[in-house]
Amino acid sequence: MTANGLQWLVFGGLTLLMALATTFTVRRMGGRSTDSNREYFLAGGNLTWPYIAGSITLTNLSTDQLVGMNGNQMLLLAWWELSAIVGLLMLAFIFLPIYYRNHCTTTTELLERKYGSIQLRALVSVLFLLGNVFIYLPIMLYTGSLFLKSMFGVDLPVLWIAAAMAVMGTAYAVGGGLRAVAVYDTISGVGVLGMALLVTFLALAAINFDFSGIPPERLSMIGGPDSPIPWPTLLTGMIFIQMFYWSTNQTITQRAMAAPSIREGQKGVLAAVAIRILIVPAVVVLPGVAGYKLFGDIGDATYGRVVATVMPGWLSGAFAAFMLAAVLTSYTSVLNSSVTLYVCDLHEKFLTAKPDVGRLNRLISLAFMVVSIALVPVYSGADSIINLVQQLNGLLSMPILSVFIVGLLFTDVDARAMMAALLFGVGLYAVFTFLWTPVHYIHLMLVTLLACIALALALNRLVFGRHARWVGRLRLADGTV
Repeated sequence: MTANGLQWLVFGGLTLLMALATTFTVRRMGGRSTDSNREYFLAGGNLTWPYIAGSITLTNLSTDQLVGMNGNQMLLLAWWELSAIVGLLMLAFIFLPIYYRNHCTTTTELLERKYGSIQLRALVSVLFLLGNVFIYLPIMLYTGSLFLKSMFGVDLPVLWIAAAMAVMGTAYAVGGGLRAVAVYDTISGVGVLGMALLVTFLALAAINFDFSGIPPERLSMIGGPDSPIPWPTLLTGMIFIQMFYWSTNQTITQRAMAAPSIREGQKGVLAAVAIRILIVPAVVVLPGVAGYKLFGDIGDATYGRVVATVMPGWLSGAFAAFMLAAVLTSYTSVLNSSVTLYVCDLHEKFLTAKPDVGRLNRLISLAFMVVSIALVPVYSGADSIINLVQQLNGLLSMPILSVFIVGLLFTDVDARAMMAALLFGVGLYAVFTFLWTPVHYIHLMLVTLLACIALALALNRLVFGRHARWVGRLRLADGTV
C-alpha cells in the first residue's frame, strides 16, 4: 500500500470509528425526556460534567483557532485564550445559576422574563442567528476545508470539501440533537487535543526549542499600538468580548444548561477552564511561532505547512481525521444552537406553539447548512481569519451584551428602549468597522457597549417616562431574583 493510500485508510477508519463510538454511547445513555425541546436541545438535561467540558472545549477549538491564531505567528494571540478563562468563570458562578433557577432553554429566554417582551427576545435571537449562520458556520467550513485540502494535497475546490463537511455535520446534529453533538465532541476531543499537543512538541523540536532569530515582537506578550492586541485593549473591550462569548452565547451556554444540576454544570465549566489553562494557549500559538522560524511570514498557511513538515507520514491520516472531527464538532454545535434559537424563540413564539420538533429540526438544519455552504467563498480572500472573525463579531456581540448587562444591573427598563439601543449599537459598530475606525476595534467594542447602555437608559427616561433603578443583580418582570 502506498503512503497516500495508508493515509486515506487511517483517515477513513478513525472517522468511522468515532462515528460508531458516538452512536453506541448515545444509545447507552439513559434519561430520555418526553419533552421534545428538552431532549433535542438540552440532551434531556442529563449531560454529565465530562461531556460538558469536552463539548465546550471542542465547540470553541477548531481549525479557525488552530489555523487562524497560528497564522498570526506570534505569542500575543494567546491572550484570546487566556482571557477566555475569565469568561468561563463568569459563566460558572454568575450566569449559570441564573439560567438554572429560571429553567432556561435559551439564554434569550431570560431576557423575556426580565423585560416581559417576546419581541426583544426574538430580536436578540435573530442577531445571534445572523452571527452563527453568516459568520461562524461558513468560516468553520472554509478553514476546515482549506486545511484538509493542503493536508491531503487533493485537487478539489474548497467549496466541494466544505459541502461534504457540512453534510456530515448536519447529519450528526439532526440525528441525535445536543446529546449526540456533546458525545462526539468529547470522544473526538481526546484525539484533537492529543494531536495538537504532538504538533506543538514536534514543531518546537524542529527548531531545537530555540527561539533565537525570531523578531522580539513575535515573542512578546505585550502588544504594541500596531499589533493585533495592543496591551490596553486587555483592560477595555477584551473582558466584555469574553463575557459575551462564554456567558451569554447560546452555543456555549447550552452545554452547561444541559446538566442535571447547577453543580454538575459548574463542574463541567471548571473542567473546561482547566483544559484551557493547561493545553489550549500553547497549541494555538507555539506552532505558528516555530513556523515563522522555519518558513518565514506565511500567514494562515502556517499551520498546514508546519503539520506537513513535522508530522510523521504514518500519523498524517490520524491527524487529518481528528482535524475533521474538530471542524465537525464546532459546526454541529453552532448548528444545533442555531436551530434551538429558531425553534424556541421564533417559531414557537410567533408561528406554532407546539410544532413537530424533530421535523422542524431537520428542515431548519438543512436550510442553515445550505446558506453556510453558499457563503464559504466570501471568506476566501481574508488576510487573517481569526482577526476578521473577532472584528465582525463586534457587530453583534456588544449590542447583545448590553441587553444582558442592563438586565443584570437595572430594573424597570422598557423593552422598546432596549431594542432601539440594540439596533443603534449594530449600526454604530458597522460605522466603526467599515467607515471610520479612530482606535483599535477592541477599544471600539467597549465604546459600543457603553453607548448602547447609555442610550437605552436615556430613552427609557426621556421617551418612555420610566425610571430605571440600579439593583446590581437580575430581577425578572415579576420581581423575583
